[in-house]
This record gives sequence, C-alpha cells and structure tokens, in this order.
Amino acid sequence: MNRPAAENVTIYAPRPCRLLDVQQLTPQEKLFRLQLADGSDLGHQPGQFVQVSIPGLTEAPISVASSPSRSGYFELGVRRAGRLTAALHQLQPGAPLGIRGPFGRPFQLAALQGRQLLLIAGGCGLAPLRSLIQYCQDHADDYASVQILYGARSPDDLMFKQDLANWQISDSFTCRYTVDNRPASSCYDGETGLITQLLADLRPDPAICCAVVVGPPTMYRPVIAELRRMGLSGARQIMLSLERQMRCGVGKCGHCSIEHLYCCSDGPIFWLEEVEQLRGALG
Repeated sequence: MNRPAAENVTIYAPRPCRLLDVQQLTPQEKLFRLQLADGSDLGHQPGQFVQVSIPGLTEAPISVASSPSRSGYFELGVRRAGRLTAALHQLQPGAPLGIRGPFGRPFQLAALQGRQLLLIAGGCGLAPLRSLIQYCQDHADDYASVQILYGARSPDDLMFKQDLANWQISDSFTCRYTVDNRPASSCYDGETGLITQLLADLRPDPAICCAVVVGPPTMYRPVIAELRRMGLSGARQIMLSLERQMRCGVGKCGHCSIEHLYCCSDGPIFWLEEVEQLRGALG
C-alpha cells in the first residue's frame, strides 16, 4: 500500500493558498476554486485529497474535485458538515487558506487505460469522481469507452448540474443520472429511481470493462451485485473509494482504520478484492 514518503516533508506543512471563486452546487454543497500562493500546481492525482485549514481553526480532509490536467488551479467540492466546513462556506474570493497534501492512494490510472469504464457515483461522491471524469475527458484516446452514472436523493441534491448537462452531450463519453425521489412541486423531468436501475440494461464487455464506484456505503453492495451480474467478477475490475472519518491524513491517528488498513494512507482508493472481506468496509 502507498504511504507518504518520509523524505517528502513539504506535504506535512500547510502551504498558503487563496480562494479564487465559489459556486453554489446544492443547498448543502459549494465548489471552491483555489490557487497556491506561489502559483505552482498542487501536484495531485485523481482520487487524492488535501487537508484544508483556515487560520484560527482546525483542518479537514477534502477530496480534490478537479483533474491535474486542468492546470493553474484546483477545485474542492465541500459539503457543510462541521465547524471547519461551515466556516469555509462563509469565505469570499480572495480569502487565505492553508493546504497540506496531496495525500492518499489515487485512482489507478495505468490499470484503466484501454478499458471500457463505468464511472459510478452516488450523492456527494461525484465530487472526487469528477477529478477522474475530467482526466478521462482530457485523455479520451486512452479509453475504449467511458460511461458516467450518477444518482442523488432529489433534484435539489444533484451536484455539478452544468457538468452533467455538458457530459450528456460530450463526444468523449455518455452520461446518465437519476434521483431517488422527485417532489410533486419539482420541475425535474429526468430519470427517477435508484442508481442500480441505470445499470440494469448495460451490456459491457466483461473482458475489458472496469468499474469505479464512489458514494455512500449503503450503495456499494447493491451496485457491486449489479456489476457482478454483468460479469465483472474478476480481479481488478471494480475500484472503490472509501473515505471513513479521515482526520490526520497520514495514517497516525487511527480514526479511519478498517481492520489493518487506514483509508487516508492505504486508500482512499482500493480494489474491491482488497477490502471486501474486511469488517465494516462496505457498510
């Protein structure tokens, strides 16, 4: 498993960073575009995360929501869920921040090359998966095909609505999304139902297909069952992101442990066969 190199001391001290732009994604989530104060690139890979700090407050681990192929900035999709994220939601462009990282095991890009990809996200899991989606879009010739499948609780909870619209008309891949429930008062006219319904009529080639799944723990087992029904039952065919109460980011506090693994340093990206038999890994 990948752990931070001891000699790479720069990732353990916050680097000054400034907020370039803020967009409201949903009533609970915002997208923050940031730039390191020295103008350098973050140096992350899709699937990694950073530790974000605000002067006078603590820090929080947040997945990077943009691809390293989009240089000059990086983006974070942040749900308001605690003291640090609440303060972050109050910031305006120009505000100073601290950034540590990037940390964690990224999506295994080399293993995805030449494959049919099913990129599956639930809820706010679309934020970290977006880093891989953008990467695939910028390296479209590296993949046989790319299908994006996304599910949210309601129309109001759909993240990255403009991105979803653009992905649906993209020449690089196909995109479908659904919501669990549509309120009677909503003008939403898209698909309704659980995300597993989007998988029901897919016919990928099991010999070259690989699925990447990011979302709440409750979606993993039913989605994995559907993927296996489609023939994805071999080794290194299903990749997962497991983000469980990460705190220190470097495998020291034990807060994110799943038996002998630490999500922050051994993950957050795992192959299914690495974690399926571990207690509590899949919810």
